Amino acid sequence: MEPISLQTTIFLGIAGFVAGFVDSIAGGGGLIALPALLSTGIPPHLALGTNKMQGCFGTFTAAANYGRNNLFHFRDTIQGILYTAVGAGIGTMTIQHLSTDFLRYVIPILLLAVFLYMLFSPQIGEKETSPVLSPAVFYGTAGLILGFYDGFFGPGTGSFWMMGFILLLGINLKKATAHTKIMNFTSNIVALVFFTMENQVLFRIGLVMGIGQVIGAFAGSNLVVLKNSKLVRIFLLTVIAMTILRLLITTYLNV
Repeated sequence: MEPISLQTTIFLGIAGFVAGFVDSIAGGGGLIALPALLSTGIPPHLALGTNKMQGCFGTFTAAANYGRNNLFHFRDTIQGILYTAVGAGIGTMTIQHLSTDFLRYVIPILLLAVFLYMLFSPQIGEKETSPVLSPAVFYGTAGLILGFYDGFFGPGTGSFWMMGFILLLGINLKKATAHTKIMNFTSNIVALVFFTMENQVLFRIGLVMGIGQVIGAFAGSNLVVLKNSKLVRIFLLTVIAMTILRLLITTYLNV
């Protein structure tokens, strides 16, 4: 692989900033960061590994900022972190041996259902409601499934987490955003370990994008803290729509 130029490095740093900003509000930062990496000619396996590295910076920054503002308490998320880590580890190992073709066809349909539900339920997430599941059952189920999915495939993970927190645990949209970031960070860091073991990470690029992620995530998470849940809802609907579009294009047009 040829050396990456200074101009390309700056471009990727800016992409990291934008991805961190968007991801800290509604998830979907990978929709920006991964295509940016691939557009520079970086091989897919290196782009995936590097994307996980730079994503760790942003998700950690956002999670830490949300925690500092009391939108979640670490002790309440320990079960979720553990189950998500296990699921992500299994998913990342599995992707080395299995095809993601089935998920490419199924996930857009599931995301479309989430999008339509959010679109036609404007009050969802504005107030806290009674939980449908206990935290232990929710984290055990969602942690393993979504952790596996993020390690195995990835697009839409944040959207699924946020809907789970809102509909099954009954927390509001702001808190759901905060809880989602700690789970995203967990699956990202676990996947990064496995990609690193396979020498599939460009550390210099990951660090440059990571710096951009930190700045973007800090700005975005502060915006969520200061604004009401309508901002998160707008970003979330936009990110879900972009995810669906990207998956449909890559699945049916092979672009």
